[in-house]
Amino acid sequence: MGDLIACPFCHELFARGEAKECPACGLVLTDLRKLSLSLDAQAEQDDFGIPIQPHLEQFPWFEVRRGRGLLLVGAILGFIAFFAPWVNMTSPEIRLLSGADLARRSGWVWGAGVAWFVLFPMMMSRRSIDQMRGARVAAAFLSAIPMLTTSILWLLPPHARYVPIRFVWGWGLYATWGLSFIATLASIRLGGRIDDIRVSRGSLAGRAPTLH
Repeated sequence: MGDLIACPFCHELFARGEAKECPACGLVLTDLRKLSLSLDAQAEQDDFGIPIQPHLEQFPWFEVRRGRGLLLVGAILGFIAFFAPWVNMTSPEIRLLSGADLARRSGWVWGAGVAWFVLFPMMMSRRSIDQMRGARVAAAFLSAIPMLTTSILWLLPPHARYVPIRFVWGWGLYATWGLSFIATLASIRLGGRIDDIRVSRGSLAGRAPTLH
């Protein structure tokens, strides 16, 4: 490396003493160690020699833009609401029942809690725009399960043939429905538009990135 000199513009290499100026550019040749890396050399330092495209660039673990933060927070709050009061029973006994309590009696209610439980790690693992957009259908499906569960409970409330059951719905059930509705809407646009990308290397506002 110490015996090489290069053109500061085109980075063509020459042996020391071979020439003083670049025959193509006409610039004075410089010690190779004093020059910045060429574009080809910078590309070789990226993974497998391929520059990372903006829509594939990895965001921080707790990135909240493009709907990701809304779904992460929604999954946490939804899981908490699953253990909050869903039913405030006054007859035949006074008792508060959470979503988990109802699930122990009707197994299908577990779907709401499991959906929130799965949604959180799924969103944590989606750290690029491409990954988030690819998870839209799965995220929307998981987000809608709690809303579907609570809607079925509303339409088909618990009842008994010989013992009257009196109750009112608890705040946990309303919170679950609302969070599920918001999360479902956020899932539809998860990752945002592909032609409006702002990342650490610049932006692609108004034009779609070249996909290979």
